[in-house]
Order: sequence, then C-alpha cells, then structure tokens
Amino acid sequence: VQLQASGGGLVQAGGSLTLSCAASGRTVSRYAMGWFRQAPGKEREFVTVINWSGGSTYYKDSVKDRFTISRDSAKNTVYLQMNSLKPEDTAVYYCALGMWPLRPINVDAWGQGTQVTVSS
Repeated sequence: VQLQASGGGLVQAGGSLTLSCAASGRTVSRYAMGWFRQAPGKEREFVTVINWSGGSTYYKDSVKDRFTISRDSAKNTVYLQMNSLKPEDTAVYYCALGMWPLRPINVDAWGQGTQVTVSS
C-alpha cells in the first residue's frame, strides 16, 4: 500500500490547515489510519488515529479539541483538520496505516511526510 500525504504549509499561530492522506494499492477499509509528527531534533510522536469504521478516534492530549481526524472510506482517504495551531505544532506530519491503536510497532505503511510550520 502507498500513502500520499498533502496539505502542509506555513500558517500563523491561531490559523488552520487540513492535511489529507490518500491510500492506494490495496483495500484499506479494515485498517486504522492516523498521523504522527516529528519536530526537528525530536523523536516521531503519535498525534491521532481513527479506526477502520470511523467510529473510534484517539488524540494526543495536546491536540485534543483543536485537531479532528476523519476518513472517507470510499476515497481511501484520511483527513486531519488542525485548528488553533501553535508554534509547537511545527513538525513534519506523517500519515500511517496499520492495526488499531496504531502504535509505531503496529504501523504497516508510512506516508512521505508533509511539513507544517506555524509562525508566532
């Protein structure tokens, strides 16, 4: 399976961005999909995950109430709506696919990463 992420960019603090991740190559409807991020000099960290049906989600504490993950199974695509962005959200964002709850050990495929930069 291949994951193609898009939607990153430069935004001022308090602004919004929407990331997309399209999966191709095989049926992904039974897999969890989610997002990780990696800031300069830091390890890659979990951000959010959505299960195969879209009925369950989980977020890193620092993004709760600001980020929303959703998926369109017909399009094999997952979205990350990011609101009220903060400079500390600056990172390369990676989409991922695998088994719930999508810990790194459960990830079967990674996207190529998309840069999100939040200026203060």
